[in-house]
Amino acid sequence: MSALRRAAPAAELARAKVNLALHITGQRADGYHVLDSLVVFPQIGDRVSVEASEALELLIEGPFASNLESPSEDNLVLKAAALFAEEIGTAPLKVKLTLSKRLPVASGIGGGSSDAATALRLLEDHTGIYLDDDRLHAIALKLGADVPVCLSVQPQLMRGVGDNVSPAPQMPKSGMVLVNPRVGVSTPQVFSALKNRSNAALPPIPDSFETLSELIGLLTACRNDLQQPAIETCPEIAEILEALGAENDILFARMSGSGATVFGLCEAGRETELERSLRTRHPDWWIASGRLA
Repeated sequence: MSALRRAAPAAELARAKVNLALHITGQRADGYHVLDSLVVFPQIGDRVSVEASEALELLIEGPFASNLESPSEDNLVLKAAALFAEEIGTAPLKVKLTLSKRLPVASGIGGGSSDAATALRLLEDHTGIYLDDDRLHAIALKLGADVPVCLSVQPQLMRGVGDNVSPAPQMPKSGMVLVNPRVGVSTPQVFSALKNRSNAALPPIPDSFETLSELIGLLTACRNDLQQPAIETCPEIAEILEALGAENDILFARMSGSGATVFGLCEAGRETELERSLRTRHPDWWIASGRLA
């Protein structure tokens, strides 16, 4: 293993992947759905850390650690470490990875994918070996269709089956609240309930968003094609959308991914008070808040 090239943080926030818009535009012969999505990464997420150790190991902690049903060897963070070691020719890596699981599992905000992508970034810093974009993207794609888009925390456009990613305009200053009913939603079941798999793509995306109103104007012309099928599977999503719609400070609300997490956009600085207010009235929901930009 090469020496460290530069000092780097040992821990990083594995930000939630939020689909501000998600259009399902087709389905390939192999069954994979083709999508067109605008993705952002608010300051809300799990936490991943890496440190030297005698062997490769993974510690999972945090409020949602017990919800990870797969054995630890199937965890995407460990798989990311194994693929990275294989790519750089150092196997196994002698590191301890710690995953603090703060995001609900299987909740439509890419927690596992973001954990894996964050682990790859941390392992590059830890080893001092930095892969070019193509090699890193190839590793990420082996881990899952949502992992490549999580390699960068900048806003992105996600197309194809998730493998085609490109930069999106920077987001305006704004706050975001994420709400999940703590009810599991099966992604295959949601896709099975999707009646139309050939929907229109995203409208043209402007070069920049000067104000939150401009962003909301675009989102109003967009959709999440999985929202209604998810509501049929999990009616609690509709309750959350109604609750956020009743908040004067929530300027726009929509479900992310295949559910069941719903995001609400607000003016920057209002998100913390909104989180407190929603927690008081809905103690059974998981609620978190953070800045979008």
